[in-house]
Amino acid sequence: MLSRWSNQGVNLWKVDLVTQALTTGTSTYSVDADTVVILDAYVTVNQSGSDIDRIIMPISRTEYASYPNKEQQGFPTVFWFDRLLSPTVTIWPVPDTSTGPQYLKYYRVRRIEDSNFTNGQQLDIPYLWMECYAYGLAQRLAMVWAPDKVALLKPMADEAYAIAADQNIETAQQYISPMVSGYFRP
Repeated sequence: MLSRWSNQGVNLWKVDLVTQALTTGTSTYSVDADTVVILDAYVTVNQSGSDIDRIIMPISRTEYASYPNKEQQGFPTVFWFDRLLSPTVTIWPVPDTSTGPQYLKYYRVRRIEDSNFTNGQQLDIPYLWMECYAYGLAQRLAMVWAPDKVALLKPMADEAYAIAADQNIETAQQYISPMVSGYFRP
């Protein structure tokens, strides 16, 4: 069930920031196997004693494969997250750190830890998801131990998940405004 929750979307309580030092001429770096997805990435470079961050954009495997010179050095502008059993992130152009240290920083979603109640381990979920967990677990257990109760529990589990997922959002304001300007023909 926790694996399914990871697959259904971003669980904000599992997002953290990872920092990876970049090395001149190295394009591919290992990523922790607990990483489900990389959300946002940027490169930090120290210029004149001050850190400057520049966002870099994700690309697909196909797009990366289309680049003719994968060893081209420069300031990284894109990244490819290869979701293998041992995942990696490849950045392009390949970093050139001769002007100073550079760091790849990215926000990632970590896998929700498996439930294991030995030694008093707590669930790896926030309080707002407790009801969802209880109904979801009851429904899954009913599939084996009380199949006649599954039809009763499934709508309750789905509703509890929907309520929790609706609250699992960032509350920053976003504004979209069109650029409106005059157009005149002589």
